[in-house]
Amino acid sequence: MSRLNVVATPIGNLGDISLRALDVLKSVDFIICEDTRVTGKLLNYFEIKKEMVVLNARNEQNRIEYISQKIKSGQPAALVSDAGTPCISDPGVRLVSQLISDSIEVVGIPGANAAILALSISGIPSDSFVFEGFLPNKKGRQKKLKILAEEERTIILYESMYRIEKLLNELNEYMPARYVAVFRELTKKFEESWTGYPNQILEDLKSKTTKGEFVVIVSPINWKKEK
Repeated sequence: MSRLNVVATPIGNLGDISLRALDVLKSVDFIICEDTRVTGKLLNYFEIKKEMVVLNARNEQNRIEYISQKIKSGQPAALVSDAGTPCISDPGVRLVSQLISDSIEVVGIPGANAAILALSISGIPSDSFVFEGFLPNKKGRQKKLKILAEEERTIILYESMYRIEKLLNELNEYMPARYVAVFRELTKKFEESWTGYPNQILEDLKSKTTKGEFVVIVSPINWKKEK
């Protein structure tokens, strides 16, 4: 059957994978992944042997036709990212869009997502929020921060270990009165979290490791945490 299964995988703890995800990964003809080394570890852990086809930010445009033809020929596939739900700040959107245009069935297999997990345990209002993912690294970053400073809803951001302190300094400059929750290495052995105002979290981070991936939740304008 011509079908692409978009499969969410664990963001750290391998026990978070769903039974349905495992069934799909075992049943497809090939798996589309960002990095064979990362996905290989997951597959090896669950004793799954499948052909892997690399699709990442560098080669996505050039690989779409090749992958599409394989699926159209009757080879069902699974799309995974290195961690979490594919196509959310990860490659794959162009492929999915193309397959939909070609009337190929695309099915989602839900599971872990760092943004929603962090929001659910932040204690910050979740009834209305905006997901911004990674801010521009250089060009357009300050402009985006100025726009977000006027955003009334809860804001969800991703950040790397190389720029987390920079981001907190920027939040302290553009929205110092907004409460923030910062999560590092969610579901992993050294998971950590910090809550408070940007200047408070910056002070706490001075004595902590900043290795790993971060999710940052910024409270709505004028929201005050109850004591």
